[in-house]
Parts: sequence; structure tokens; C-alpha cells
Amino acid sequence: MTRHLFLFITFFSCWAQAGGLEDTANTLFGHINNVVSSVFFFNVLFFLDTPPFPLAVAWLIVGAVFFTLRMNFVNFRYFKHAVQLTLGHYDKKDSEGDVNHFAALATALSATLGLGNIAGVAIAVSMGGPGATFWIIVAGFLGMSAKFAECTLGQMYRTHSTDGTILGGPMLYLQKGFADVGWVKFGKFLSVFFAVLCVCGSFGGAGSFQVNQSMYAMAEVLPQVLNYKWLYGLIMAGLVGVVVIGGIRRIAEVSERVVPFMCLIYMLMTIYLLAINYAAIPAAFAKIFAEAFNPEAMYGGFIGVLVTGFRRAAFSNEAGMGSAAIAHSAAKTELPVQEGIVGLLEPFIDTVVICTMTALVLVITGAYNNPAYAELIHSNNGTGLTSRAMAEGHWIFPYILCFVVFLFAYATIISWSYYGERAWIFLFGEKYSLVYQSILLVVLFSGAITTSTNLMEFGDLMILGMAFPNLLGVYLLSGTVKAKLDEYGGFLNSGRIVKTK
Repeated sequence: MTRHLFLFITFFSCWAQAGGLEDTANTLFGHINNVVSSVFFFNVLFFLDTPPFPLAVAWLIVGAVFFTLRMNFVNFRYFKHAVQLTLGHYDKKDSEGDVNHFAALATALSATLGLGNIAGVAIAVSMGGPGATFWIIVAGFLGMSAKFAECTLGQMYRTHSTDGTILGGPMLYLQKGFADVGWVKFGKFLSVFFAVLCVCGSFGGAGSFQVNQSMYAMAEVLPQVLNYKWLYGLIMAGLVGVVVIGGIRRIAEVSERVVPFMCLIYMLMTIYLLAINYAAIPAAFAKIFAEAFNPEAMYGGFIGVLVTGFRRAAFSNEAGMGSAAIAHSAAKTELPVQEGIVGLLEPFIDTVVICTMTALVLVITGAYNNPAYAELIHSNNGTGLTSRAMAEGHWIFPYILCFVVFLFAYATIISWSYYGERAWIFLFGEKYSLVYQSILLVVLFSGAITTSTNLMEFGDLMILGMAFPNLLGVYLLSGTVKAKLDEYGGFLNSGRIVKTK
């Protein structure tokens, strides 16, 4: 069956290109992207003479700040407890679920740790200057609270698929949560809307786009890759297919191994580079804080740097998008709040740690505004820019980065394939999951050979769009989450919840 599927993938992609289908799709989605972008990136400060402040970014910032205040700074108060939960100090063997806390966290992290940590940060720093790093860090801390709220809801409203596995996420808490307050039809509409966006996002921004961009990132040091695009696409589709068919347990098993490994490799490179330039670190931080508010450009510069930082952080850690709630809903726990607390670690690891380390490398080496890299900066080639910065530490680092980029892209794809499949099952039922898997593999293969940038950018917009229905639901249900958090805090302080190891 697998052999026939890959033959079909090859035949379909060749036919699509030969038949001009790609050009037609590129034109069609170009028009769609223009319409969607005009809404998502509508300037909410249109009445002021400042850089654009996109609606989508404003929506995410307001949400992150609201949940941080509403939950009484849960991101700081429960940070230590989050680490203990992740390490299994409170695990119970008989808890309902498909995977443990660490596996759920690794799966969700594998979806967020990707090209955004490497390319996205480089673009943010080259566009907004070192000051953008400050707002990336702030966005990471605030995003922890949004992740807590949505992951808690994912656990609260989860259910079982017909095959016995857990089905949860915004699709469920939008539908059931709004029904609880009497808004049945509106909740159903939002849940279907979110599920459609999630499926499209898994095909595009988290699927074919990852294949395409990782291939070109590898070509920075291995240009021969571009001579065998079809082979790269086939290998990526094959590696994904082997894991995806095994479901969440197989995905979690792979994520538990891949995520720590790729994080360790990347962090060791950046730590080494920072160590040999340790004398420049204080000056780099001083520059980051000094330019965070960009006093030279006054109000307009401040808005531009803030938006750049928050926008890149949102694309990196996906706080507010609702995607992580799908993975965390499958975790084994009797108390939904526990999984929400575990989930808040994601933006910290992804954004506060990994993204900041990337930004420091770019600032210390001066790669972000090096005239020698003007072409990379002008074309927004963030991966190439980070690769050049890494090369200043050791000649072999760009080659290692090439391998890390492949792992980052692969991890993102397999986790998002689970998100997309859960959303697909919500829409069409368990018996049609094979249809989703087949389409996904075709799309992944096509991502390596296609030049249809509009088609891939459409998928990226769909991921961003998930924040609108998701955060609306989390806003409405925030009172319930707060009540659960207060109750859990009482249990913890009274000793009713004790460590198991």
C-alpha cells in the first residue's frame, strides 16, 4: 500500500505541473491571500502616523496580557511546579490519557520549534534591530499564560474517538464551551471554522512550506540538494508517513527523542559561539534594551520594533493559536490544570530560551546588519543569515545547522500532522483519517518541487487565523479556567496533591 501511495504522489505532482495546475492555483491563492491579509493585517492604529499595527498582532498581544493578569501571573507562580510535573513527580499510572506529560510537551514543542526559531528571529532582528529581541522575550513570557489557558481547556473538554484515542482541542472546547452558555450554533460555527483553518494550516504553513524552506536552507551549504528536489520531497514524505500512520503514541515517541536532541545540538552551538564572545554579551544586552523603545525614532519606532518582536514570537511559539491544546489534551492526568501548567513551559523554552540565544548570536556577531550579508537581509533569508553568523564560531557550524534545520522541519511536520488529523476527524469522522494522511503526503512531496509561494503562504495565514476563533473561546471560558486554577492551588497548598516520586 505504501509503495502504491508514493507512486501516486509522484504521478499526481508531475501531472499537476505539466497540466499548468500549479500556475492556476498560484494565481487563485494569490487573490485569496490578498483578501485575507487585508483583514489579518488591518492597521488598528490607522488614525495615527505610526508604522502599521496589524489586527492579528494586536489580538494576540491583548489576549496574552489579559490571560497573564486574569490568571494572576500563573506563568511565574507555577513555573517551578511546571518543571516538576513535566519530570513526572506527580504522575499517576492509572490516569486517563494516551501519553505522559513529557511526551505531550515534546509533541507540542516539536510543532513550535522550527524555522521560526532560526529564520524568523533573524528576520525580526534584521528588520527591527536588536530591540526586537526584548519584545520577543516579553511575548514569550506573556504567551505562557495563553498557553496555560488553552491547554487547560483542551483537557477539560476532551473526548474519545471511535478508536479509543483522545480527541481534544479548540474544536471541542469551542463547541461544548459555547453550548454551556447557550450559544450552541455560534460555538458550532467557531469549532468548524477552527478545524478547517487547522487542516489547511497543516497542509500549508506547517507542511509543504516546511519542506520547501528546509530544502532551500540546506542548499545554503549543500547546493546539490536543489538538483534532486523530487528526492528530497520523497524522503521527507516517507519519513513523515512512517510516523504519522502510528498515531499520537508514535508521534510522541519520536518527539521525545528528536526534540531534546535537536535542542541540545542547537544550544551547544550557540553556547559555544557566545562563550568565545563572552566579553561582548553585556554590550549586546545593553543594545537590546536601549533599542527596545527606539527613542531616536520616538513613538513610531517603538511601535515598529514592538510589532516586529511580538509577530515573530507568535509565529514561533503559537501561543493563542490553540494548536498545542490538541496535543496536551491527550496527556495522562486527572486534573486539567496540571496539563495547562505543563503547557506554559513551551513559550519559555521556544521563545525565551531558543529565540533569545539566536538573537544574541546575530547581535554579537553583527550579522544582522553586516553589509556583506545585504542580499540575505534584503531577501529576508533568515536561515542564511543565521548560518553566516554561526560560521563565525566554527566553519563546521553551518553544516550542523543544516542538519538541525532538517530536524526542526521534520518535527514540526509530524506534530502538525497530528493536529490536522484530529481536526479532520472532528469534521469528517475517524474512518476518513486515511484520506487526510494520503493528501498530506502528496502535499509534502509537492512542497519540494513547487514554486507556488502563494499556495504555501495561504497555509501560513490559516495558522495565524486560528487565533481569532480560539482566543474568542478562551476569553469566554477564562472564568472557568481561573476557578479551576484557584481550586488546584488550594489542593496543592493543603497537601491533597502529593508527589508520587
